Amino acid sequence: MTKPRIAYVLPYLTAYRLPFLEHLGRELDGRGVGLTVAHGRASGISVARGDELRMPGAVELRQRRIEIHGRELLWHHGLGELARTHDALVVPQSLHNLRVYPLLARRRVPVGLWGHGHTHVSAHTGVEHRAKAGLTRRADWFFAYTEAGGQYARQAGVPADRITVVQNTLDATALTAARDRVCEAQAQALRERYGLTAGRTGLFIGAVDELKRIPFLLDAAERIAARLPGFRLLVAGTGEQRALVESCPSAVYVGPVDAEGKARLGAVSDVLLMPGAVGLCAVDSFALRTPLVTTPWRYHGPEFGYLEHGRNALVVDDPAYADEVVELLCRPRELARLRRACRCDAQRYTVEEMAVRFARGAEGLLALTGQRRRLRPTPQPVQ
Repeated sequence: MTKPRIAYVLPYLTAYRLPFLEHLGRELDGRGVGLTVAHGRASGISVARGDELRMPGAVELRQRRIEIHGRELLWHHGLGELARTHDALVVPQSLHNLRVYPLLARRRVPVGLWGHGHTHVSAHTGVEHRAKAGLTRRADWFFAYTEAGGQYARQAGVPADRITVVQNTLDATALTAARDRVCEAQAQALRERYGLTAGRTGLFIGAVDELKRIPFLLDAAERIAARLPGFRLLVAGTGEQRALVESCPSAVYVGPVDAEGKARLGAVSDVLLMPGAVGLCAVDSFALRTPLVTTPWRYHGPEFGYLEHGRNALVVDDPAYADEVVELLCRPRELARLRRACRCDAQRYTVEEMAVRFARGAEGLLALTGQRRRLRPTPQPVQ
């Protein structure tokens, strides 16, 4: 008799997901459940981010991309085979993944959806909003990124006892440890390399693209520098608007960085400037102890919900953005108080806790059929 297996499908693989997947595999194995990770390929705006990678043992799904009236649609070949060889599937909650619809209409096994809940980073029509709610309602289980996503699923009609809030995060434990290892000599060397002034350094980490409001960010950097001579904005990441960063006198483009590089940048930075879409950079700010300053923008990711204005971050209106950053940099006690709250919250949002929560939901999904101990054929490579 074989142990039950669950297939977890992602749009594509990124480095920040690997620690969670490793923890999830161990957590499920300890509960007598096998895990298969399957994924598509980066598409659309995600390609320019350059963060796609491969994972040994993961199943890469063949992918067909279609564009209709400016909307990207995807068809992933191989999901049907996963349904035949696994006891449950967890697939993204996304309208443009066409293969999900027949899976939900003619399900051989329980199908869970995982995702944000309501749409965060694109403008949907009323019809699309209703379609997403209908799609969500058909799920056997819903894995929500955050509490707000869980509330969305309940409002869409998913029973409360079939919703798991996973607290989406990156490896905050490892990043916090890396930040703690940075010594003053390393920090000083980095300041000298980039011409930084202690107490007058901002940091941006993430995709350098439209969703991050790069022109607004750079304009704010210039305004801050005009009031605080010596201010510099470090920009770590890449994307289609990289040239704008490289042409800004107050910005220092450092390119993509790994966790160790991110930790060193955090050690020499005073604030994390993210006026555009806030997602997992909220967790970066906690682990790096670099308080985040953002705006109440409509396209924030679900992790924006982790921020508490005046406690672990600042959320300010557009016209006051640069002024608020200047004032914060001139109030070291206030900055230190925000840093303490960030360090506290870094212990709350961890991949270890996320894996435990996801595994509990996976057990609930598998238990729906009452067939957790059913004999299953050994999963074969997806064609």
